[in-house]
Amino acid sequence: MRIRTLLGTSMLAIAVATPAWGQDTPQAEDSGANTPDIVVTAQRQSQRLQDVPIAVSAFSAESLEAQQIENSSDLQLTLPNVTFTKTNFTGASFTIRGIGDLCVGTTCDAATAIHLNDAPLFGTRIFETEFFDLQQVEVLRGPQGTLFGRNATSGVVNFRTARPELGEFHATGELEYGNYDSIKAKGMVNLPIGDSAALRVAGFYLNRDGYTRNLFDGGRLDGRDMYSVRGSFRWEPSDSTTIDLMGSYFRERDDRLRIQKQQCQRDPTGVLGCLNNSRDFGITNGNASFVGVLTSREFLAIRGIPTAFGLGSLYGPDAYANAVNPADVRTVNTDSGSTYFTDELIAQLRIEHEFSGGINLSLQGNYQRVRVDSSQDYNLSVQSRAGYATALGTLQAAASGGLGAALTPYFAPIAAALIPNGPAGVLCTSQPEPTGTGAYGGYSNCAATPLDYDRSNNRQSSWSAEAIISSDWDGMFNFLVGGIYADLSLTENSYYVNAFGIDYLTGVLGSFTAVGSALPPAYLGTPFFRNNTDQLDVRSWGVYGEAYFQMSDALKLTLGLRYNDDRKSVRTRSTLASFLVPYGATDAFSSPFVGSFDADPGRAGNQLFQERTVSFSEWTGRAVLDWQITPDNLLYFSYSRGYKSGGINPPLQPVFAVAEGFAPEFINAFEIGSKNTFGALTLNLTAFYYQYNDLQLSRIVARTSVNDNVDADIYGFEAEAIIAPTRNLLINLGFSYLHTEVTSDKFLPNPRDPGGGRADAVIIKDITNGSNCAVTSNSGNVAGVNGFVGAVNGALGLQAPTSFGPASGLASTGAFSICSVLQAQAGAIGGLFGGVTVETAGVPVNIRGNRLPQAPSYKASVGVQYTHWIGDMTLVPRFDLTYTGDSYGSIFNGRINEINGYAQANAQIQLNGPDNRWFARAFVQNIFDSNATTGLYVTDQSSGLFTNIFTLDPRRYGVAVGFRF
Repeated sequence: MRIRTLLGTSMLAIAVATPAWGQDTPQAEDSGANTPDIVVTAQRQSQRLQDVPIAVSAFSAESLEAQQIENSSDLQLTLPNVTFTKTNFTGASFTIRGIGDLCVGTTCDAATAIHLNDAPLFGTRIFETEFFDLQQVEVLRGPQGTLFGRNATSGVVNFRTARPELGEFHATGELEYGNYDSIKAKGMVNLPIGDSAALRVAGFYLNRDGYTRNLFDGGRLDGRDMYSVRGSFRWEPSDSTTIDLMGSYFRERDDRLRIQKQQCQRDPTGVLGCLNNSRDFGITNGNASFVGVLTSREFLAIRGIPTAFGLGSLYGPDAYANAVNPADVRTVNTDSGSTYFTDELIAQLRIEHEFSGGINLSLQGNYQRVRVDSSQDYNLSVQSRAGYATALGTLQAAASGGLGAALTPYFAPIAAALIPNGPAGVLCTSQPEPTGTGAYGGYSNCAATPLDYDRSNNRQSSWSAEAIISSDWDGMFNFLVGGIYADLSLTENSYYVNAFGIDYLTGVLGSFTAVGSALPPAYLGTPFFRNNTDQLDVRSWGVYGEAYFQMSDALKLTLGLRYNDDRKSVRTRSTLASFLVPYGATDAFSSPFVGSFDADPGRAGNQLFQERTVSFSEWTGRAVLDWQITPDNLLYFSYSRGYKSGGINPPLQPVFAVAEGFAPEFINAFEIGSKNTFGALTLNLTAFYYQYNDLQLSRIVARTSVNDNVDADIYGFEAEAIIAPTRNLLINLGFSYLHTEVTSDKFLPNPRDPGGGRADAVIIKDITNGSNCAVTSNSGNVAGVNGFVGAVNGALGLQAPTSFGPASGLASTGAFSICSVLQAQAGAIGGLFGGVTVETAGVPVNIRGNRLPQAPSYKASVGVQYTHWIGDMTLVPRFDLTYTGDSYGSIFNGRINEINGYAQANAQIQLNGPDNRWFARAFVQNIFDSNATTGLYVTDQSSGLFTNIFTLDPRRYGVAVGFRF
C-alpha cells in the first residue's frame, strides 16, 4: 500500500532532532549531510513535511526522547508561538499563536483540538500522562477549518501511536531512576501473528515523591503514581486493506496539586482581600471572604442576631492574619492534603482500503470515557481558630438551652455537627458530596483547625465516527471528501468550595431564619458552594471536502469547504446557602422549602435547574496556493476561515447581570510560508495575520466562570531551522514573534480594581454576599462620593471609606457596606453629595488595545546534538535551551497580571551499544531549577481575589538504561 509505505519511511523522521539511538554504521563527517525526510498527515494524507503548505511541526519517538519531551508540558518548549499551562479546574490549555482555551465552562469547545491517531478527543487527560511508544506527535498551527474533527480555531495537536509491525518480533524496555525518588518504567512488545497480522502491547509506570514540601506536617505533596497500558492489533487481509484496532487505559491516583501556589498582596482593609499592585507571597485578608462578612458581628447586628455568634469583626484580625505563606513556590503550609484521581479509557477502530482506480477509503471510530476527581486546600494555608472562641462558646450555650429551651432544637444540631466535642474540641467541615447536606447529614471531616478545601470532579463519555474518501490520481485533479459525527454525554461536573466558616454561617443564619419565620429547625442549604452541571449533551456533525488542482508541475491550488452543525443541551445549577433544609434531611433538594430556590432567574417560576439548548451551524473552509519552486523549495499562501461554536453561561449565586450565553467565534486567517532545504540547512518560515470576531474570553463572577466575546487582531512570524554541518552534528533553531490586540470596544469591570482606576469612586465589599460593587461620583466629586458612603454606613453601624494605601495600585477608597442599600439611597440622598451612581459589578473599563492572555511576544530555542563514534558504539550528548517571553495571565493586563519570561535548559548524554541493542543515559531537566510561572488564575471577590499560579516542574536529574531487540 502506498500509504503504509510512506508511513514506514517516517519511523525515523524528525522535526528538531536526530534519533537518540545512534546510526547503524559509522559515517564520516561531511558538511553536505542531509536531514531525513519527515512524513506527516496534516492534510489527512501522508506527505513529506516539506511538501505540506501548512505551519506544522513534528516529533518522532526518537526526537521526543532526545529532547526529553516526556509530556505535554515539555512539548511547548521548542515550538514557535506555542505555550502550555495547567488551568484552575483540573484542565490545561495549549495556546497556539495567542489562542488557547480562554473560554472556561462545560459548554466551551477547545480552541486547540487534541487528536489521537486523527480522531478527536473530548476532555482528555492526555496532558497528564507520560509519552510512551509513540510514532509521532504533530502540531498544526492555525485554524483547521476543513479537515480536522470539530473545528479548532488555534490549531491541532495530533498524537500518533506506534502501530504493530508485521512479520517481526520486537521488544523494548527502559528503567529510569531520578531525584524525588522517581521510578519510571516503559516497555513494548511487538508480536507477529502469521504473515498478515501483529499485536503490539506497550505501557509505562511512574511513581515519585512530591515536588512540594508541606510545613504543616513535614510531608510532601504533588507526587505521582500513575500507569498506562495500550494494546494495538493490525491485520492486513490483503495488499489493499488494513484494519487497526487500539485500546488504551490510563489511571492516576496520588496527591497531585491542581494549584501549585497562591499569591497575594495582602489588603489591610479587607475590602478586596488582595491588592492590585503586585503578586506577593501574602495571604488574602479573610474579612473579604463570603465567610468573613456573613459571620461578622457587624452583619449579624444588622440582621438582629446576637453579635456573640460572630466569628469576628470586619475591622478586626481575620483568620489568616498570622498565617504563613512561604516565599517559595515549592513550599506550602496547608492543613488539608490533596487527592487526585483520574482515568481514561480509549478504544479505536480504523479500516483503510485502496480501491482500484486510485480511490482510497478510510473509516474510523473512537470511544472515550473520562473520569477525574481532585481536592485540595482552597487557600493553601492554615486558619487560626483563636478568634472563634466567643462564638463557639455562644453556640454551645445556645445548644444547651442558654437562649431558652424552645430554641435548643435549633442550635443543638449545629453544635453536634460542627463542634461535637465542645468549643475547644475538633472543628468539623462538610465534605464536598452530592446530597447537599454535608456535615448536617453526617458527611464531615474534623480537625483541630478550621478546614477549607475545594473539589473538582467530572465524568463523561463520548464517541465519534468518521469516513474519508480520497483520490490518488496522476492527473491534474484530486479530491478528498469526508464526514464526521461526534456525541458527548457528560453526567457529572461539579466544583465545590467547603469551609468550616460556611458550615457555621449556614447553620446559625438558617436557624435564626427559621426561628424568625416560625418554621421547624433548619439550616441554609447547601452548606458549601457547588456549581453543578448535572447533564451535558453535545451532538456535532460535519461534512467536508477539498479539491486539489495541479495547475502545473510546480503550481497547485487547494480549495476546501466544510459545513459544521453543533447542538448543546445543558442542565445546571449553582447553590450556596440558598434555601432552608430541615436538620436530619438526607437530601437537601427534598427539603419542603426548596421551592424558594430558583436556579434559573431567566425563566418564570422557580426552577431546580437551569436547562438550555443551543444550536449553531456554520460554513468554513480554506484556499491554498503553493508553488514548488524547486524540489527543495516551497512557497505558499493560504486563507482559512475557522469557527468554534458558542455556549451557555451557568447560573450565578448571587444573581448578577451577565449574558445568558456566548456567541461562536470566527477567525479569518491569512498565512504566507516558505519551506526550504539548502543542503545542510532546512529552513521553514511563516508569517500570519488573523482577524478574530467574537473571541471567547472567561472571567470570574460570583464564584463562577462566565464568558464574553471580543474582537481581536493577531499577527506574527515563525522560523524553524535544522543545520547539519556534518553527518554527526545537528543544530536546531527556532524563533517566533507574536502580536495580539483586542480591537473592539468592550467594557468589563476588572475584579481586581472594581473602582476602574477612578479617584472619585469607592469600592464596596457587600457584606450580604462577599461581592464588590463601586459607588462613583456623577460630577468628579471625590469628597462627595466618600461622604455619601460614610453617611449611609453611619446608619448601618459601619465605618466610613478608607484608603487602600500608596502602594495598592488603586486610586479609589474602600468600605464595607451593602450595595442594595447604597443603590436605594443614591436616588434619595445622592444629590446632596453631587450625585452618585452604584455600579453593581464595578466600574466597567475598556479592554480595547489590551493583549490576549498566554501570548508571549517572543519565543526562541536552540538545540545541539553530536554523535561520537567509539568503535561500533555511539556517545550522543545533547543540550537544549528555550526562552519564552513575557505575557499576561488576564485580559485586563496590568503589572499584577504579568507573567515574566523564563528560560529552561535540558541536557543529556547517552551511550548506545552495538546495533543500538542497549543504551545508558544520564539526564538533567530544568538545569537552572526555574520556578517560572506558566499561567495564573484570579479567584472570585468573595474568596478574596488571591491568585492561583501554575509553574514549571523543578529540576530533575537521573539515569536510565534500556534495551531493544
